[in-house]
Amino acid sequence: MTGEQPAWRRPTDPEARWPAALAVVGMVAIQIMLPDRLTLGPRWLLPAIEVVMAVVLVAADPKRIKRDTPALRMVGLGLIVVASLGNAWSVAMLVRDILTGHDTGSASQLVAVGGAIYVLNVLSFAVWFWELDRGGPARRARGEDPYPDFLFPPMTSPQLAPKDWEPYFLDYLYVAFTNATAFSPTDTLPLSRWAKSAMALESAIALLIAVLLIAKAVNALP
Repeated sequence: MTGEQPAWRRPTDPEARWPAALAVVGMVAIQIMLPDRLTLGPRWLLPAIEVVMAVVLVAADPKRIKRDTPALRMVGLGLIVVASLGNAWSVAMLVRDILTGHDTGSASQLVAVGGAIYVLNVLSFAVWFWELDRGGPARRARGEDPYPDFLFPPMTSPQLAPKDWEPYFLDYLYVAFTNATAFSPTDTLPLSRWAKSAMALESAIALLIAVLLIAKAVNALP
């Protein structure tokens, strides 16, 4: 019976929009504050595109994510692609600056920039995980896909969680943060190939940033 299924496998109330929207605001803010040499094109360009896309999504579902039309799906995925493109460019330019001995400013400035890109990396992958797991938040709320891309602990130990538990954006943010910090999965396991690939890529980026910043700090690199 449907009522006997766990909440994450049956139709439930749609997820609130604001946590993911707040993450997008955070990404836009970080991109605007980065130095010009680390941004793709004019500093305002990618943030402006992201804001327009975010406004479209919020206007379609201002409070809870109910609609899942092909057009809105494309806008949502496009928003993440644009944000990820900016993140990838910033990482590449930071690596270039450190490896080529480019002026990266004082130690505190370098750490601040590296930390900002690290946070941007976490937020970008958190939104990716949230948007793609089981077809996205709208499809998860409808319980359409019984095969999760991420195996959260309450899925395997339902007796340790409320009966109405299901993953929300903050759960994916936690996965992205711990993956970028530990450079490997912690309590949540990737099941699908795309999830494994995405987590591996996030860990690789985080590890690269950490190694280069430490090496620069001890003057191991020019």
